Amino acid sequence: MGDSPVQRAAVRSDVPGIAALMRRSVLELFPHFHDERETASAARYLTVPDVVLIDDGTYYVHEAAGEVVACGGWSKRDKLYTGSGDRPADGRLLDPAAEPARVRAMFVRDDWTRRGLGRAILAACARDARAAGFRSLVLMATLPGVPLYRSFGFREVNRTRVPLPDGVTLAGVEMVCSLD
Repeated sequence: MGDSPVQRAAVRSDVPGIAALMRRSVLELFPHFHDERETASAARYLTVPDVVLIDDGTYYVHEAAGEVVACGGWSKRDKLYTGSGDRPADGRLLDPAAEPARVRAMFVRDDWTRRGLGRAILAACARDARAAGFRSLVLMATLPGVPLYRSFGFREVNRTRVPLPDGVTLAGVEMVCSLD
């Protein structure tokens, strides 16, 4: 398996490794929750790294033996998830006093799941968002992530269907976590 994973802030040169991890994670984990068409669509549309998160310094990776094995972060901007399509307000900075920060793009390689990497990334998100003045976190969970988010303290707000650009819809769970 290689050496122990080290968590750090992502940098632009991580983008190819992040993209490869995202795709691998979806192809390995989604079939446990989604059919073949949904998995293929998610692998296409939910696995595009958002460099705005990297540039904002709010995206983290776990690296082991030179490979990215987990990634995720938070955003102080209005976009809730990759694949939601581009909206004019996506880049708008959120008001920490009145709006929650967004947890974004959490992926763990299948052979590295259940080892605390996702939890460590969520802890970094909570710590750094709280330091930036945010009082809560929100996210749109795909089904593979729901158990992790629940165990971290997120609560379900709404179950929905997430439309992807090719017309496929995925089950999604809107979740919130207080930082107080």
